[in-house]
Amino acid sequence: MTPFNQTAVFKLYSRKIPQRFISRFSNDGIPLLVGSIVVGLMSVLFEQLFSFSESIISKIYLYDRRMFFVLSPLLFVLSYFFVAKNAKFASGSGIPQMLASIEISDTPRKKSIQYLLSLKIILIKILSSILLLLGGGSIGREGPTLQISGSIFYLIHKIFPGLKKIDLKTLLITGGASGLSAAFNTPLGGIVYVVEELTKSHINKLKTPVFAAVIIAGFTTQFFTGSYLFLGFPKTEPLIFKWIILGVILSALGGILGSLFTNAIQSLADLRKSFKSGYTFALLMGLLFATLLYFTNQNTMGTGKHLINEILFDHRKTTDWFTFIGRFFGSLLSFSSGGAGGIFSTSLASGASLASFFLSFFDIPFGQYNILILMTMIAFLTGVTRTPFTSAVLVLEMTDRHSAIFFFLMAALISQYVSEHIQRKSFYEFRKDQILEDLQS
Repeated sequence: MTPFNQTAVFKLYSRKIPQRFISRFSNDGIPLLVGSIVVGLMSVLFEQLFSFSESIISKIYLYDRRMFFVLSPLLFVLSYFFVAKNAKFASGSGIPQMLASIEISDTPRKKSIQYLLSLKIILIKILSSILLLLGGGSIGREGPTLQISGSIFYLIHKIFPGLKKIDLKTLLITGGASGLSAAFNTPLGGIVYVVEELTKSHINKLKTPVFAAVIIAGFTTQFFTGSYLFLGFPKTEPLIFKWIILGVILSALGGILGSLFTNAIQSLADLRKSFKSGYTFALLMGLLFATLLYFTNQNTMGTGKHLINEILFDHRKTTDWFTFIGRFFGSLLSFSSGGAGGIFSTSLASGASLASFFLSFFDIPFGQYNILILMTMIAFLTGVTRTPFTSAVLVLEMTDRHSAIFFFLMAALISQYVSEHIQRKSFYEFRKDQILEDLQS
C-alpha cells in the first residue's frame, strides 16, 4: 500500500485553492463589487441633482411664486413626455417595477424585465424626475433610486454572463437593497426592506450578496458625501403616559391618512384613463399644483427634507395649518402627473407636518415633541408602503435615536393595523399587478 504523503497533498491543494478562489471571485465577486460601486456613485449624483434643483426652485419661488403657473404645467408635461415617448415603465416611483421584475425573474416571462430595467430606464428616470422637481413637484428620489439600482444590477447580469452562484432574482433583490441603503444612508433599512417587501424568500440564500452590496454601496456613498444622518440628531426623550396616548392617536391618524393618500392616487390613475390625452391630464395636474403652491407656501415643493429638519430642530417654529394640505395634495398631484418621482421622503414630510400642526395645541417638552413627530412620520409612511418594520428602521437609522425604537415600532404596528382596515393591499402591490398586466398586453 502506498504511504499517505501529507506534504504532497498540501502542496497540491495550496496550488489549487488560490486559483479556485480567484476564479470564483472573478465570476461572482467582481460583478457584485462593480454593481454596488456604480449604485453608490449613481446615488450620489442623483442626490446632488436633486439638491441643486431644489435650490433653483426655492430661488424662483422667493423671486415670484406666480412663475410656477407657467413652470409647473410646462415641466409636468415635459416630464410626462419623456416617459410616454421613450420608456413608459419609467413613470412613478420605480418600486412597483422592481417588485414586478423580481416576481417574473425566475419564470418564462423574465425577458420582459428589459422593459422595466435598462439603461434607457435609468436615463429617462433621472431626466423625468428632475424636470418634475424643477416644476416645483413634491417628489422624492428614493423609489427612483431603487429602479435605477435594479437596472444597474440587471445590466451587470447581462454584461457578466459568467455569473454562477448568484441568479438573476437574487441580483435584483440585492440591487434594490443597495439602492435604498445608498439613497438614505440606511444599511439596516435596506436589509429589512429586502425581507419585508422585495422578497418572501428565506434570507439565508440572500444574506451574503445583500450584505456585501449594502456595505459596498454605503461605503461608496459615504466616500463622497461623508458619514451623515439623513435627518441629523434630533433631541428625544421617553414619552410619559399621557403623551403615549397622544402618540397612539397620531399613529392611527398617520396610518389612516397614508392609506387615503394611496387610495387617492389610485382614483386619479383611474381618472386619467378617461382623458383622451395623457398630456392634457399632466397639464391639469401642473395647473392645480401651481394653484396649490400659490395659496400655501414654499414647503409644498420638493422632497420635504428641509421642512422635516425645521420641525425637528426648531421647536419654536409653528407649522401653518395648510402645510400638511400642501404636502399631501402637492405629492398627490405631482405623482399623478405621469412623470417619474417617488413618495418615500414626501410621505415622511407629510407625517411631520401633520404632527407639527396637531401638537401646536399642546405644551410638550421638546424631546417628547420630537418623538411624537417621528412616530407620525413612521405611521404615515407605513400607511403608504405597508412596510412597518422598514419604516421604523429607516427613521431609526436616519436619526440615530436607538432609545426610541419601541415607540417607533409601536407607531408602525398601529399604523399597519388601521391601514389594513382601509385597504388590504399597498399601493405598490396594486401598481405591480397593473404593470404585470401591461406587460402581457
